[in-house]
Amino acid sequence: MPQDAFHVKRISQELACFLIGGKINRISQVNKDELTFIIYTKKTTVKLIVSANATGARVCLAANEKEPAPVAPNFCMLLRKHVQGAEIIDVRQHECERIIEIELHCTTDFSESRRVLHCELMGKYSNVILSENGIILGALKTTALMDDNHRVLLSGAKYEYPAPQDKLSPLDGAGMRSMLESFAEMHPEGYDNETLATAVFNGVAGFALSTAREMVARANDVPLWQFIPDFFQNEPCVPCLKMQGDKAVDFFAFPVENGKEMPSLCKAEDEFYSGRENKKAFDDKKRKLESAVRALKKKTAKRLQDVSERLREAQKAEENRIKGELLTANLYALEKGVSSVELQNWYDERGGKLKIALDPTLSPAKNAQKYFKIYNKQKRAKEILLPMQASEQAELSYLESISASVALAETGEDCKEIQEELTLLGAIKAPQARTGKKKKEESVPFREYTHGGFTIYAGRNNLQNDRLLKSAHPDDIWLHTQKYHSSHVVIAAQGAKVDDRTLLFAAEICAYYSDGQNGDKIPVDYCKRRFVKKPNKSKAGFVVYTDYKTVLVTPNAHKE
Repeated sequence: MPQDAFHVKRISQELACFLIGGKINRISQVNKDELTFIIYTKKTTVKLIVSANATGARVCLAANEKEPAPVAPNFCMLLRKHVQGAEIIDVRQHECERIIEIELHCTTDFSESRRVLHCELMGKYSNVILSENGIILGALKTTALMDDNHRVLLSGAKYEYPAPQDKLSPLDGAGMRSMLESFAEMHPEGYDNETLATAVFNGVAGFALSTAREMVARANDVPLWQFIPDFFQNEPCVPCLKMQGDKAVDFFAFPVENGKEMPSLCKAEDEFYSGRENKKAFDDKKRKLESAVRALKKKTAKRLQDVSERLREAQKAEENRIKGELLTANLYALEKGVSSVELQNWYDERGGKLKIALDPTLSPAKNAQKYFKIYNKQKRAKEILLPMQASEQAELSYLESISASVALAETGEDCKEIQEELTLLGAIKAPQARTGKKKKEESVPFREYTHGGFTIYAGRNNLQNDRLLKSAHPDDIWLHTQKYHSSHVVIAAQGAKVDDRTLLFAAEICAYYSDGQNGDKIPVDYCKRRFVKKPNKSKAGFVVYTDYKTVLVTPNAHKE
């Protein structure tokens, strides 16, 4: 990401065109590194993102506003106090540095002043600082007095710019000429463009390596020390996104190979960073959900194993009853004090003998009573443990269905209701409630397709599957994979005849969003919605159905 002085210069020029004369209407803070400003301009309302994230530092206009933090942090509150309602009178780059300054005209009923928002875009040292008359009013990232820093970033301290790099200015043609002559002397055997670009990157401030490569490639017959200052100052901005398939992997202010031209550098920057951040947020959320489901499955499997072991012991109840009866029938022949005895087993069809362990301190009658007591205890335990085992098996199957939903999730929307489901189970904490007026939560839409004149819906998770079932017409066609956890799919037919091609289309979608996604010839059951029932108090997504038919299909997402 070439967030270098060359690109900062052009983004600041672009922002100046959009923002000068605009008024800051609202300020929010998304997280510890990112601020959002809603600005009324003469033409429209725009969203300005100011981020000091180590890998995503930027100042650009954004298409969408992110959800702010539940409670506004201190710096956000300070900005609301000092710059909300302020007019933007200038947006500029500080010298040839990666610093964008937004100058503000702030007025109140009793005073007016000029304040500057310094946006320092310097990797892990990125920061946002508000100053007035050169004095810091506040900073997104402050420093403690005991920290070994050259700058003090505390309220009331004098604002000082970061120390410049030990590199040449991109406008210092004479210095670059001397540097390049020394470089040529060090390489008498010659050098390639990559070596020269690296030397420019290491010796001249304000250029990322990718920008240095571009300059070296374009210089042609013009001496590089003359070309660089002109390129920095006057090269026209031609924004583009570098694409890898359908994914944006970088952005530039000049054309590149596999580049997609964009209407503005802000648009290119926003699309690149928002795509990357959305993917990271999705991956993090999915990982969190997978971890929560895995923990629940582990606990449930452990409980099931415990119940199964106790049930195996209880299965010996019949054997202990037989031992008790054999001892009772042979009391006359038994003596006290023996530790075991072998008796004819009348219950064995082969007529074998059964060895029975005895407590030598007890009489034969007491030993028989002991076996009957164990038998009765195991019989009662069996009656309790069998339903417990069925319940734990059902719980494990339900968790497997959630695990399948997480594995099949492709977007943040897919994860939203899975998170709600796991919150209800107590597997993850509910998100912190926002203060102030509550925003109405919108339901995540079903996956929707059209084929053969019919609309086809597919649920994303168990909660959606229940909602889809509830909303379906009794004569709609309902589909679900056989012996696999899958999304519920509904063809909105309302009694109309569904052709075979549409049925197979819907079945392929159902098979794709199932545990059998990577298989072949997956069985999919289908029937009218009226034959699908949800038992009372059953888990989300669980149904029983009758009057169904089955088709074998190959999974296909039909994303087209």
